[in-house]
Amino acid sequence: MLSGGLDSLLAARVVQDQGVEVLALHFISPFFGSALRGKEREAEELYKKNFGINARVVDVSDEYLEVVGDPKYGYGKNFNPCIDCKIFLFKKALLVMKDEGAKFLITGEVLGQRPMSQRRDTLNIIARDMGEGDILLRPLCAKLLKPTRAEEEGWVDREKLYGFSGRSRKPQMALAEELGIAGYPTPAGGCSLTDPIQAKRMSTYFEVTSLGRRTPGDIRLLLTGRP
Repeated sequence: MLSGGLDSLLAARVVQDQGVEVLALHFISPFFGSALRGKEREAEELYKKNFGINARVVDVSDEYLEVVGDPKYGYGKNFNPCIDCKIFLFKKALLVMKDEGAKFLITGEVLGQRPMSQRRDTLNIIARDMGEGDILLRPLCAKLLKPTRAEEEGWVDREKLYGFSGRSRKPQMALAEELGIAGYPTPAGGCSLTDPIQAKRMSTYFEVTSLGRRTPGDIRLLLTGRP
């Protein structure tokens, strides 16, 4: 799972450096990664060139609208259904994993970094509800969590994983320097649903439209221009 931020880049490299072949999935929708729409192959080539990571950009726009409109676990501070979002994306990743014959999933989540989706209890909920949560490895905070199947089976060495926690970015930045990773994006909320102004627009749109009438095109239009 590759969000494009530093944490997911590090997670991919940490596992890749243990000799594991990694296919990084970068999901996009009108709310995140939309700038890559129509430029998927170019983005994949840049990930390979800049970071040495094999990536695949996957557009989930249509299906994602249902997640935003009716999240089981509700919204965060704004209109962001972070827990349901993670569960949805991990389920999509599971399908690709099985098609590719891969053994486990990795993500750049860090315990305690995000107030809604990266608490210990919500990490457990996400792993449970995605199905097959024992194959979900979080390399950057693995030492603070129960061992996953990848560690127990010896597919990765747990001692070479990390125990990062909290909101400080210093440990990740230090690791990036150690691994020679440069030119990564600065930390920021990559999802427009976390932006108060855009979230208000989206909340209104979802209130006045039914699921069958909502389209990614409408949302891209609403997210463009002045508030």
